[in-house]
Amino acid sequence: MFALAKSAPKFAAASKVAVRGVATRTESDLLGSLEVPADHYYGVQTMRGYNSYDISGKRLYDFPNYIKAYGMVKKAAITANMRLGLVPEDKAKAVMQACDEVISGKWNSEFIVDMIQGGAGTSTNMNTNEVITNRALEIMGHKRGDYEFISPNDIVNKCQSTNDTYPSSAKLGMYLDHFAMVEQMQLLVDSFAKKAEEFKDVMKMGRTQLQDGVPMTLGQEFHAYASTLQEDVDLVKEAAKVFLTVNLGGTAIGTGTAAHPDYSANAVKALREITGFDIKIAPDLINASSNTSGMLYFSGPAPLRHQAVSGLQRSASAGLWSSLRSIMPGKVNPVIPEVVNQTCFQIIGGDLTCGLASEAGQLELNVMEPVLIYNCFNNINMFTRATKTLRTLCVDGIVADKAQCKKLLDNSIGVVTGLLPYIGYKKCSNASKIAAQTGKSIKDVLVELGYCTKQEVEDLLVPEKMTKPNYITHKN
Repeated sequence: MFALAKSAPKFAAASKVAVRGVATRTESDLLGSLEVPADHYYGVQTMRGYNSYDISGKRLYDFPNYIKAYGMVKKAAITANMRLGLVPEDKAKAVMQACDEVISGKWNSEFIVDMIQGGAGTSTNMNTNEVITNRALEIMGHKRGDYEFISPNDIVNKCQSTNDTYPSSAKLGMYLDHFAMVEQMQLLVDSFAKKAEEFKDVMKMGRTQLQDGVPMTLGQEFHAYASTLQEDVDLVKEAAKVFLTVNLGGTAIGTGTAAHPDYSANAVKALREITGFDIKIAPDLINASSNTSGMLYFSGPAPLRHQAVSGLQRSASAGLWSSLRSIMPGKVNPVIPEVVNQTCFQIIGGDLTCGLASEAGQLELNVMEPVLIYNCFNNINMFTRATKTLRTLCVDGIVADKAQCKKLLDNSIGVVTGLLPYIGYKKCSNASKIAAQTGKSIKDVLVELGYCTKQEVEDLLVPEKMTKPNYITHKN
């Protein structure tokens, strides 16, 4: 077994390096004393986390809605504790004011811990507790670090544990982030729908296995893209509802130990009031304290559709391609769909990480939550930006090359499919084979073989008629 306490001198030494040349105050915990920058609101526990975890390069302040959500959760907690008579009103109001300032984003720069951390999120919870505590102390006229007046553990964290505030705040933060994501997704749907209307009369060949299929309009193709992505919008909205179920009051493992019997109901009620969202308490707090599967519904499915749509656009070479090239004159690369594809690959990798972290939960706690939560937030934010990029720098500027579409349509043997009900599969197949072998037009071959008269070909092989059901009575 490792004797973790033996690491205390290393922590202290690292801290001295971190604050060298800066005015400090001394704070203490079970591992000993530590120098903390005097002009900051975070404290000893935050410093330990900061010095221990330099992993992802992403700090809490990189995810402002996460900080905002944590401030809301802490405000709900102090509100519940005040209503239950567990915290004096003057201290509670100072803490509430500090929470409001955190919620506003005023102190985002004080949230310095790496998103990936050990301890199932304890450093994040304590970073929040210490910032709120020291700001509340200041509001009440005390010095930062005077924890005998307001304690980060005994007041700001009363009736709580990292194991209920950390996942609850993460869920709420993701719910806040999802609004921008849905907005960008809906704008992309609307952009495709607008193009569908614009291209409703542009004929082209539909493709299967990347080969000529049957005629369709470019508008129909873009309408299908819009429909595909609209399904994603609806799925994301539904999936986000899981974030409104929290485990506040479950404390360490969901049993509610060290919490007032009425705390959970009061905290959730206060959180509803603060957020305006229909937040509910989980029906089984023990399950909710260890089960992270709800986040998985949100971390991955939509990018698969974006990947597919971007791949189709690259294949069709249709769009407002940025002319970024370095050596081949006249070659224009589809850089926006390419970067969206790459973003989707990155997100899918993050989703795999989320899945592995979720299944790694052990008994009553999933200690792998930090990497799961980091990737969920990162995926949401990357996906939101990629969706906006795809819309504004590609889809909105797409123009139809009508002449090329007509040329490909006129030279395609796929139009013969429209004659299946009229001359039958065997004759259609034979005509297609000969046209492909000889390079003749399918219309000429049909006439030469005596399958149709020239007038029949002109009357029946009309691509516009083939964009909808058009059964033709079999030729006698």
